[in-house]
Amino acid sequence: MSDAPKSILPPRIPFLVSGLREDAPAVREAIDRVVASGWYILGPEVEAFEHELASACATRHAVGVGNGTDALFLILRALGIGPGDEVITTPLSAAFTALAVMMTGARPVFADIDPQRLTIDPDEVERAITPRTRALLPVHLYGQPADMARLSSIAAKHGLALVEDCCQAHLATCAGRPVGTMGVAGALSFYPTKNLGALGDGGAVVTDDTTLASRVRVLRNGGQSARYRHEEAGVNSRLDELQAAILRARLPRLAMWTAERRTLAGRYRTRLAGTSLRVPPELDTGHVYHLFPVLSGEEDRRDRRAALQQHLATRGIETLVHYPVPINEQPALRDADPSATPVARSVCRQLVSLPLYPGLNEIVVETVANACAEFR
Repeated sequence: MSDAPKSILPPRIPFLVSGLREDAPAVREAIDRVVASGWYILGPEVEAFEHELASACATRHAVGVGNGTDALFLILRALGIGPGDEVITTPLSAAFTALAVMMTGARPVFADIDPQRLTIDPDEVERAITPRTRALLPVHLYGQPADMARLSSIAAKHGLALVEDCCQAHLATCAGRPVGTMGVAGALSFYPTKNLGALGDGGAVVTDDTTLASRVRVLRNGGQSARYRHEEAGVNSRLDELQAAILRARLPRLAMWTAERRTLAGRYRTRLAGTSLRVPPELDTGHVYHLFPVLSGEEDRRDRRAALQQHLATRGIETLVHYPVPINEQPALRDADPSATPVARSVCRQLVSLPLYPGLNEIVVETVANACAEFR
């Protein structure tokens, strides 16, 4: 939630416009198809979507699950990670990344972020490794890939599993390689605001590892190897037929929507250059701009971000904050790892996300950028 004062009038430029656009006919046809079939759980739509998603992500397997958190949890669980183990992750993300670690019984360990990329800092990762470390869990944050070349090297050097949180990075690439293909597996979320969103919750595991994919399929369905035969204590986390069909209708448009996001982000970058705001650099052309965050600057002035948001709100521009508190400082997680992450703390005090989504036109971007340029 934003800590900025609320605008009295509704925004003329909302942070996000969700719902159906040019995909409306295909989505409605998909819904009708499922309703007519009478098959709602783990049927032909899920199977078809898994094949189509795997192809889009350049992986051998995709496994549909209930949400992105479950996707992370099931990957870790399938790797045998549990109580007594440690998983190194970032303090700057949605808390669900670390909660997925805790769901296994393992302990999340937080390594500070790179101040430019805003993803986990490989140097801090190396310092955080202990004999109990089993996995590294970087997040491709805001659509920008983490430094996977260095993280892959660290994981290989220490014999650690590398699990990718791709929940904000559908179709992103890192040095030309699709995210989700550089570690043992990647987790995707189809929460409605994601670059590829469902009309409800949903997630998927993508991987080239046939054994891991098979284990996730068993675990997502109560640990059943066959109907009513539970080999182990799994969970109930199944992407439903309706959401799978909706995602199938939208997946062919994802590349076009990604191109729109990149064009709008490029316009923002050009117009915001030289302003008082800091725009995190694009360090890989594979960035897919799930969000467009800026930093308000002067983090020692704790009211500056609120002032920026109020400045924009009075001009009818809605903004949000992703994320105002580092995960390791959240009440539910701060006892897991008390390590200080000063870069993440500083960045969290400055972040403001500007409107960016497919369908937003360049005139609106100019309006937002002009308002930002007026802020001092």
